[in-house]
Amino acid sequence: MDEPLRLARTCLAHGDVPVGAVVLDRGGTIIGRGHNVRERDHDPTGHAEVLALREASRHLGTWRLSGCTLVVSLEPCLMCAGALIQARIDRVVFGAWDDKAGACGSVWDVVRDRAALHQVEVVAGVREPECAALLTDFFAGHRRPTGE
Repeated sequence: MDEPLRLARTCLAHGDVPVGAVVLDRGGTIIGRGHNVRERDHDPTGHAEVLALREASRHLGTWRLSGCTLVVSLEPCLMCAGALIQARIDRVVFGAWDDKAGACGSVWDVVRDRAALHQVEVVAGVREPECAALLTDFFAGHRRPTGE
């Protein structure tokens, strides 16, 4: 989770929600990295997970990421959960739960749905306090004081 947290902090420079992700191959080597760039690139698909999957696919020369693990600081959203299924990722490991838009066990559990094309193993809550604090601090600085 060290590298996803480091990547998440880079988002702060361009005002994006601090989320970082890496894809690990079967041997545990990082083959893809990403951090949120929605604000910077004006791209609704500019999520950390999507960028990490793209880089890993380029590295391997295939869109099929069987045997790989995605490690991300925040529970993936519905779009990213769908991308994990499409990429045939074996496992997702995440830090903080996303009680508003999470799709790996909180709001939805798309990646483990029996009707899905592929099921993804979920490991949740890894360094959760540290991952959650980064997000809480970010959003505290972006909300208006009460009464405005």
